[in-house]
Amino acid sequence: MPNIKSAKKRLRQSQVRRDRNRAVRSELRTKTKALLATEDATQAAEQYRVVVSLLDRAASKGVIPSNAAARSKSRLARYVSRLGD
Repeated sequence: MPNIKSAKKRLRQSQVRRDRNRAVRSELRTKTKALLATEDATQAAEQYRVVVSLLDRAASKGVIPSNAAARSKSRLARYVSRLGD
């Protein structure tokens, strides 16, 4: 445990951030899995918009790297477009 006042504050801040980032990542994974489980093209397109929004928000907040968000969006877009065929 930290003894210095600023180190104690830093510990509190990092715990809050960790919990917030964990919640964002968890929601992202849940929505992505729901999208991948969808067989209907129109429903998948709607879910895709939600997932892309979450990915962009997570990347802008620094929860995930921006290239990882772009890669996920690309893969999910390819999946959704194949459902339409």
